[in-house]
Amino acid sequence: MALISTSIRTLVIATAVIIAAILLVVTAVLPQPISTTTPEPRQSEFWLNRFDEINRRIEQGNIDLLFIGDSITHFWEGTIYPTDSEPHGTAGQAVWDEYYSQRNAVNIGIGGDKIENILWRLDHGNIDGISPKLIVLLAGTNNAADNTAEEIADGIVAIIDKLQLKLPASEILLLSIFPRGEHPNILRTILANASQTAAAIIAGRDKVHYMDIAANFLSNDGILSPDIMPDARHPNEQGYRIWAESIEPIVSELF
Repeated sequence: MALISTSIRTLVIATAVIIAAILLVVTAVLPQPISTTTPEPRQSEFWLNRFDEINRRIEQGNIDLLFIGDSITHFWEGTIYPTDSEPHGTAGQAVWDEYYSQRNAVNIGIGGDKIENILWRLDHGNIDGISPKLIVLLAGTNNAADNTAEEIADGIVAIIDKLQLKLPASEILLLSIFPRGEHPNILRTILANASQTAAAIIAGRDKVHYMDIAANFLSNDGILSPDIMPDARHPNEQGYRIWAESIEPIVSELF
């Protein structure tokens, strides 16, 4: 009996070791989810230069209105890579000048940023020493291919948590993530669900406001026209005008 028990024990241990080894291999092979709540920098020269440029502007102060985001926000200043529809890279600059140039507004969007990259920037100078009256936040579209709606929402809320901790006097306007793709698609659904989930989490918070303007870019049957977003992701001048006009009532109220 002792011999049998010893054999069984040995078999159990060996099986456990094999299972653990298999799990380690599977874990190593399978792609791991990208955290939206762990701050992470990027290392490209383009990103580092833009990051330093933002910090230099922040150090100058005199900022009443702050736009935070990725390329969709960045392109208020003009597209990084001109397209046939924006041959001179104009994008939202004319609309920005019309609506925000007299409001001490600063744009700290960086093309390609994911939520975790924005979180890192907020810890490394991008909002140091300022106290804007209003912050407009649009983030999350670049996480759509790597994260679930819940993970994206958690990251958005993490940004708001950080903003409220570091800039407690500022009003925050969170925008729903803009639609992407000419026709309804899975990424649109993920982003819409992420926006709704984040909105539900922050509902009732002092100084935090949510506005869903996604439908303003779409036709009645859900088509995103190239006349508004030529690449079905980034607005052109007409798209930026829709953005500015859509939020102007609440901006005027909070500013």
